[in-house]
Amino acid sequence: MALLITAEPAVAQQAQDEAMKDEASQTPVQDVQGRGAVGQQGPASSLGNTQAQPDSGAAASSTAEQEVFPSALTADTRRPPPPGLIGDWLAIRTRLARRGIGLTARYASESAYNVTGGERQVLRETGQFDAGMLLDLDKVAGLKGGAFQATITWRRGRNLSDDAGLGTLQQVQEVYGRGQTLRVTQLWYEQVIGDKLELKLGLTNPGEDFAAFSCQFMNLSFCGAQPGNLAGDYWFNWPVSQLGARARIKLDKTHYVSAAVYQINPRNLNERFFVAHVNGGTGVLIPVEAGWTPTARDGRVGAYKIGGWIATADGDDVYLDVNRRPQAVTGLEPLQRSSRYGVYVNVEQQLTGRARDGKAVSGLSVFANVTQTDRQTSVTDNQVSLGLFYRGLVPRLRGEVLGIAVARTNVNGRIARAQWLASTAGRVQDGAEQAAELFYSIQPLEGLELRPNVQWIRHPGGVKQANDVGVVGLKAAITL
Repeated sequence: MALLITAEPAVAQQAQDEAMKDEASQTPVQDVQGRGAVGQQGPASSLGNTQAQPDSGAAASSTAEQEVFPSALTADTRRPPPPGLIGDWLAIRTRLARRGIGLTARYASESAYNVTGGERQVLRETGQFDAGMLLDLDKVAGLKGGAFQATITWRRGRNLSDDAGLGTLQQVQEVYGRGQTLRVTQLWYEQVIGDKLELKLGLTNPGEDFAAFSCQFMNLSFCGAQPGNLAGDYWFNWPVSQLGARARIKLDKTHYVSAAVYQINPRNLNERFFVAHVNGGTGVLIPVEAGWTPTARDGRVGAYKIGGWIATADGDDVYLDVNRRPQAVTGLEPLQRSSRYGVYVNVEQQLTGRARDGKAVSGLSVFANVTQTDRQTSVTDNQVSLGLFYRGLVPRLRGEVLGIAVARTNVNGRIARAQWLASTAGRVQDGAEQAAELFYSIQPLEGLELRPNVQWIRHPGGVKQANDVGVVGLKAAITL
């Protein structure tokens, strides 16, 4: 669950409030596409979604411009939340925004109960609290085109996947994991140079700017940057930060290319509070991405991304030993691979309804995410997820969204071969985990979101003999 504090100018705040009211009433609005102001929905920071950049000229980060579907953001645990229950905070928020300082706060909770499957049936709740601040450096320090983001996160609670013995590859409560601890998740500076170049430096994570995707679903298969779901031992998604530098070039209004370098440092997974680790790096992660964010003549929006990465940190071969023989037979140390790599494709497209400010606000939108990692070092070597969002089943309902998705997470065939050689009775991972989720989201009050969901997982853990898992859950969030 995430609590985030972000800068938001008074004009942007009022515009967002009016837009949300209009969305609830479905009053016709002219379709437009544009960048968000400080505090509005921005790039996927896993809260992976980083904030949209300030009026100073710091452009909305690639995630913000590409993440076109979500409209109800309160329970999206990897994105900055919209205005909350206490609104303008007795005009404090507006006064700070006039000075280029934006603040928000949120707690998100995920509760889940396994109605079938697992070793036992239990109810578990886990959550995340974020606090962040976004500075428009043009207003704060006269630095045109500059922005500074700081975010801390605190995770707490229990995990159903572990406590019920579900044996799943992907968590049924995405907000759990990476240590139930307090972290500095974002501490970065971004600068726009000219009309086309954006530079970003500091503590960040690759899921903010590469393969970025929303986190509206509760199953991890449909949450955040997909490469982090498969290669999480060196691609650290939210809330873990990495020292990094990213460059993004706008080729024109709808096309861009991005590249970055992030330090791979296992010390960043420590569960005690720290600001940053410089020593202890084992290599670097270098992702690249090309994207297209078109808007059709009818105003409907889309986002198309293709990318890949290479990591220079050594990785264990999942099958061979140092003598290139099956490790399961010899028991020797695994063969070390000097590089790791992968590719991905993300597609999002609005098919019906209306769009506003570059985001779908009604109608049907669809998405597809596909990632392939190298088979030498990855236990799960590919993942495919497909789904849709529909807004407008009950037009008068605030923040109403229906989401449906299916995913397939494949276990590397070399893992199954090794397990057969080791005579792992009954737990050979010789298949793929298949997950499905249905949710329906509403906002009874400004800043309060309720999102009941149902999940079904077939072949949990990629084990064909394992019983299916059924989960009912509630994702809820309060934004202050």
